[in-house]
Amino acid sequence: MLNWRRDPDYEQQMLHYEQRKMQHEWRMKQLEKDIEQIEKETKQIERETERLKQENAREKALSALIKQHCFPPESSSIPASATEPDSKPSSP
Repeated sequence: MLNWRRDPDYEQQMLHYEQRKMQHEWRMKQLEKDIEQIEKETKQIERETERLKQENAREKALSALIKQHCFPPESSSIPASATEPDSKPSSP
């Protein structure tokens, strides 16, 4: 016959085990909530990034139109020469 006796600390060990298990479950739920929040924030950032890309493209197009209308290619920042074609440059 087996002489089996319960460990005197068994109940305390089981209580400790249950507490750790509950803490673990609570932590897992918290991590799941954190993951959900991060996923929401990531989607929001992706939407904002796309909106900013569209705004940047629109701004580039408007800037190009402004440059085209305000600074046409035929205008130059170098003033036209005042010399006539058959005149000779002055010597120093």
